[in-house]
Amino acid sequence: MQDITPNRSPFAIRRKRIRFLGLTLDEVIKNFFGGNALVALIVLGLIIAFLFREGFGFFAQNHRALVIYREAGLEYVDKIRQQERDFTALNRFLSDIRQRAVVSTPRQAAAAELAAFDTFADTFADTINPVRSLASDLSEAVIEIKTKFTVNEDRKVQRQQLVAAGKIAEAEQVVIEPINFAAELQPILATLPDYREANRQAAAAITAVLADKPQFADPALAQRLERFGELTRDFLATFPEIEAALAAWDYTKPVPWYESLTAFLFGREWLTASFWQDWYGILPLLTGSILVSIIALTIAVPLAICAAIYVNQVASQREQRIVKPSIEFISAIPSVVLGFFGIVVLGELLRHLSQFEAFSWLPGFPIIERLNALTAGCLLALISIPLIFTLTEDALNNVPRAIKEASYALGASRLQTILRIIVPAALSGILSAVLLGFGRVIGETMVVLLCAGNRIAIPDFTAGLGVITQPVHTMTGIIAQEMGEVVRGSIHYRALFIVGLFLFFLSLGINFIAQKLVLKYRLPQT
Repeated sequence: MQDITPNRSPFAIRRKRIRFLGLTLDEVIKNFFGGNALVALIVLGLIIAFLFREGFGFFAQNHRALVIYREAGLEYVDKIRQQERDFTALNRFLSDIRQRAVVSTPRQAAAAELAAFDTFADTFADTINPVRSLASDLSEAVIEIKTKFTVNEDRKVQRQQLVAAGKIAEAEQVVIEPINFAAELQPILATLPDYREANRQAAAAITAVLADKPQFADPALAQRLERFGELTRDFLATFPEIEAALAAWDYTKPVPWYESLTAFLFGREWLTASFWQDWYGILPLLTGSILVSIIALTIAVPLAICAAIYVNQVASQREQRIVKPSIEFISAIPSVVLGFFGIVVLGELLRHLSQFEAFSWLPGFPIIERLNALTAGCLLALISIPLIFTLTEDALNNVPRAIKEASYALGASRLQTILRIIVPAALSGILSAVLLGFGRVIGETMVVLLCAGNRIAIPDFTAGLGVITQPVHTMTGIIAQEMGEVVRGSIHYRALFIVGLFLFFLSLGINFIAQKLVLKYRLPQT
């Protein structure tokens, strides 16, 4: 009799073997990918738990630091120090006027004008000396109070460690002297009449110097000098406000619990290892990250999307085999290599080109700092182009072919079909690609650490588009730069983890919005 048993392929034998183990092939595949998803969720949960664990306690520590900042009198003296900083800003304004005068004034006329201006600037710089002298004395006094408190805290820790080690006798020898803040602050508060007198002398001197300010023949310089006069008068108007704030100041006023959070979210300074007071405000880091990312996306999005449209809809097979791998190869370049390229080549090249008269009309040109937001943004654009290009091309591939053929059947040209049919149909995927590209660049570390300039300050947006040539610092850069130098468990250490947590949720939010856009604008399934 003829054997009619069908031939069994190796795949069928494997499938039978899997059944022998109690699972079908479909069940194995399902469990495999389901297991990967579970592992991803577990890893995500562990990351969040780790960030919360290491960052836990920052806001309590920051709140305690703000309380000491008030009780030791640093907050009181800082109101006077802010007056000094405002006056320093006026001096910088005068320096800017002088630089403009050197450039725009003919050499023969410049000597006389600049001599008079220098005399005026030097005299103006000395007018604040009565306030500066008093602020210096008060600063030393409140620093001494804070130092006493810090020494006491260290001794408390030392005593706890000795007690834990069973050295009771040695622990009792550690002397902790309680601080009477009311008594310590009394001599400082008693100087308010002296401060008012110093303000009166400074205001009189500034008014007299301002009345005798020099004149420039150049209308632009004369206008800048008039603007300086307006700013100086606004500065003088703040004197009574500061005096009233000092008179109403109370070191016993409680610091609200939420002030630690608002100081972090809206603080304009990230200042560590300061003899005065450490500040952990994320605003300058956040604005730096967003500015660099916007520059990168402004460059990358048009290039990547146009390249994807060309490769997917216009290019021949031969061009696709050349262009597509070339663009995707960029993602294989290590970011640290791009950072070195930015330091040695790109930054220097941009600064050199900005010196040419032909490019003087561009915002921010000529460039002073070769490492700035523009240099970092150009390199981040290069990094994000492959990602946006690949995702955009995938979105174009997912557009049903029938839509394209219907457009041609109605007499539309290829350009009309691309711009009015295919691109709108793939819009959800393109928007998702852009958002994911944004998440990619805002999380980049090495390029911004090497090329952004690392200046922790909110950029001067009054410069208009010229703000792109200013040095900035970013959230990722500050973590990479400072994490290796901090003491584990310190407020600085925990602040860096809170920045990482903020960055993590920001990236998570960007990805969530990208997914929502895909679902909202997805083409209906037929």
